Amino acid sequence: MSDTSRSPDRPAVSRFTRALPFGLSLLLVPLAAWAAIMGGWWVLTLPAATLWIFSLIDWAGGLNLSNEDPETADEDLFWYRALTAAWVPIQAVIIFGTLAYVHQTEHLSLLEKWALFAGIGVPSGTIGIVYAHELMHQKPAWERWLADLLLGMVLYSHFRSEHLRVHHPWVGTPRDAVTARYGEGFHRFFPRVLSEAPVSAFRAETAMLARRGLPWWHRRNPFWRYLVLQVGFIALAMLIAGWEGLFLFCTQAFFAVWQLELTNYVEHYGLTRRHLGEGRYEHQMPHHSWNAAHRMSNWLLINLQRHSDHHVKPDRRFPLLQTYGESEAPQLPYGYTIMGALAMYPRGWKRVMNPKVRAWRQRFYPDIEDWRPYNKGTNPLPARA
Repeated sequence: MSDTSRSPDRPAVSRFTRALPFGLSLLLVPLAAWAAIMGGWWVLTLPAATLWIFSLIDWAGGLNLSNEDPETADEDLFWYRALTAAWVPIQAVIIFGTLAYVHQTEHLSLLEKWALFAGIGVPSGTIGIVYAHELMHQKPAWERWLADLLLGMVLYSHFRSEHLRVHHPWVGTPRDAVTARYGEGFHRFFPRVLSEAPVSAFRAETAMLARRGLPWWHRRNPFWRYLVLQVGFIALAMLIAGWEGLFLFCTQAFFAVWQLELTNYVEHYGLTRRHLGEGRYEHQMPHHSWNAAHRMSNWLLINLQRHSDHHVKPDRRFPLLQTYGESEAPQLPYGYTIMGALAMYPRGWKRVMNPKVRAWRQRFYPDIEDWRPYNKGTNPLPARA
């Protein structure tokens, strides 16, 4: 394996040392092992490290407003691509290796095992699904397959279809389930998305098949692949640890999805596109996503918080995503990790975010007087392209 940092002709971003901070996620691997071995209160190590200790470090770590050259070639991003690809076997070991260990050990009660796997849902959601998000947007088929494997391990395979076929085209409109509405608490948002997103994802795929003259049951429907992968991972969990394995595997999957939807909730809360009449909406713009330039959480979440640029150029690889100023895109007061924790307390969330949404509306849409259809999601569904 060659070290791309040794070539004087390559851009600075290609150096291993520049990619190294994004490997912060790898610190969660020994933490997961420590929690399983020690038991007791140590089973809370993973959520404590990511949701509380890391949030404090992120708050103190400052901002990163610098941008890399967005035209950097893929071959100069070897270390970044290696990181996202390597997480697939790492996550498999964390989930199934830990499952095998706790099944044969005697020092953990069922409650401790449950808490441990709820904690494992933090890296499989905060890291695994975020990395899957990066991979699913890329052109090489092998990277999209890696995304499917990561999503299959958390029983949320439809997220790929929902994200690519629904969220990106229709963000900020009533057709997008994961655009959180103004005034909607996370505890209402979460069950709504769990019920609406799989249906909208399936409809989007069947509509695409229909445009090609194919029925929904055709083998090209990716939902068949999703089904096989998810059933396969469930079978593996049961093979390792029986019904207890199924219970613990589903526990980590639930908490991984919870982490994902917390992030989705934060990313677009209250940001809606102007309805132009007759089901037509303005084009999405950088000001339709919440951004955060916080250095540490962008390392952990591989620049997901540069979310406006991701919507501008969805297949742009994460080290090249650009940050925007306040005049172009709304900025969060803290990184996604802190904001996600705040979202669990609706009163505190609304106290912080509702004034920001109202200021955003006054800045970008001062002429709109009646926001009720936007708040309730009752504007007409957009006409399909």
